[in-house]
Amino acid sequence: MTAKFRLTLAQLNPTLGDFEANAAQARAAHRAGAAAGADLVALPEMFLTGYQTQDLVTRPAFLQDCAAHLAQLAADCATGPALTIGAPLVEDGKLYNAYFLLKDGKTSVVARKFHLPNEDVFDEERYFDSGPISGPFEVTGVRIGSPVCEDAWHVDVTETLAESGAQILLIPNGSPYRRNKHDLRISLMVSRVVETGLPLVYLNMVGGQDDQVFDGATFVLNPGGELAVQLPVFDETIRHVDFEERDSGWVALTGERDIHGNEWEQDYRCMVEALRDYMRKTGFKRVLLGLSGGIDSAIVATIAADALGPENVRGVMLPSEYTSPESLNDARALADALGIRLDTVPIGAGRAAITQTLAPLFDGLPEDVTEENIQSRLRGLLLMAMSNKFGDMLLTTGNKSEVAVGYATIYGDMAGGYNPIKDLYKTRVFESCRWRNAHHFDWMRGPAGVVIPPAIIDKPPTAELREDQKDSDSLPPYDVLDRILVGLIDHEQSVADLVAAGLDRATVKRVEHLIYISEYKRFQSAPGARLTLKAFWLDRRYPIVNRWRDPS
Repeated sequence: MTAKFRLTLAQLNPTLGDFEANAAQARAAHRAGAAAGADLVALPEMFLTGYQTQDLVTRPAFLQDCAAHLAQLAADCATGPALTIGAPLVEDGKLYNAYFLLKDGKTSVVARKFHLPNEDVFDEERYFDSGPISGPFEVTGVRIGSPVCEDAWHVDVTETLAESGAQILLIPNGSPYRRNKHDLRISLMVSRVVETGLPLVYLNMVGGQDDQVFDGATFVLNPGGELAVQLPVFDETIRHVDFEERDSGWVALTGERDIHGNEWEQDYRCMVEALRDYMRKTGFKRVLLGLSGGIDSAIVATIAADALGPENVRGVMLPSEYTSPESLNDARALADALGIRLDTVPIGAGRAAITQTLAPLFDGLPEDVTEENIQSRLRGLLLMAMSNKFGDMLLTTGNKSEVAVGYATIYGDMAGGYNPIKDLYKTRVFESCRWRNAHHFDWMRGPAGVVIPPAIIDKPPTAELREDQKDSDSLPPYDVLDRILVGLIDHEQSVADLVAAGLDRATVKRVEHLIYISEYKRFQSAPGARLTLKAFWLDRRYPIVNRWRDPS
């Protein structure tokens, strides 16, 4: 009789620090595996705590609480299939990112993470000790090697496991989304199976944690690199994978291979899931935001409706004498198309009162950006008052282009608890609006169809803080600006590189200067969904005080 092995993969969404809820998910996965006749049920890296824990994992009480829940989970899953789950391990005065086997009511450590990532959003060398490379563990006669996340991105750990007798590689991951990252994962894991000759399971978690979203996309590769099984992106999924032993070794039987959407769909889904989970995990139910009739607030309102449902989104129009009738009409058309509430709160009286209050101090001085910022800050004040009164989280709406060059008013339109489009450049905002108007999926709670009026997409962007104002009065055209920003920020190119690519040196230098002098604003800005390798927060950490400029 051919030997068989059934593995249940639990691509689930933990909540950081909620041991009880995370353990309950593990128990539910264990029951599903038992019902399906699984030999092993597997959960991702650091699932019991949630990920990333940051400095929380250094608290002794946190570690003790985690250990107690791990022991209870082992007792609860004493019968049925074995269970593997990630959690921290304190051992001989050291702290490890570990992977545990729970079997027959007992807990054993099967892997301690060896390669600790210390780039991008990761800072694991700050928290964890590097463990030894562990050998494989055995479940129902099958030897399984578990490199923990980063360990599989290096050849040494997987080769050591293969040489010490592993027959299947099971890799638990906490790998957050960034655009087109899945192709990189597949490429690297194909290298591992070619090098070792072993089937490989790449198990990733899903769900949002602050700025990061774990996108799942779990997959199984057979020796030679054939894709046997692929789970969906972003969705919680429990799936059973069957392995069969042949003369050449163990192979995974071909199962369901979910198709993933393109980068536009995945970016948009990431922003939706980031907001949805941020709200759920922080306890908020509803959001509000200022609707200007412009494209940034339009896409944020649409993301919010898709994440939370239109009934949980409140738009607020805050017109001044500079607000055009077209902007008022566009905001109303958007709210009607989305089915969200729209309130109108004119700021004229408040602005007049502030102007009168400051008149003795400003007497004889010409009007400048100060008066523009008063409008923005008054709007922020009113929106925050509504947030406090109604218990709704205020969303801020600055795109990455504006966040990069400081084209936003601190304590004004930057006020808010979360920014869904913080890592989305302005040119991609336009394309994302067009994409959303043309697409609708079950995971969207907002209505289908053209929900963002074409007039909003087509008109020139403006802050409407003075007569006939356009963004192009203060900034290069967005297609030029974004080319420069992508070069300086995402690709860390020099000024000379961009000039050689055909961009005007004076314009590049001006943008570079704006990026550096706006660091203090980003330091105080709301978190937002991470879409790229150089998102503003953990990915890109620059000093606020900085006199250096590229001399090229």
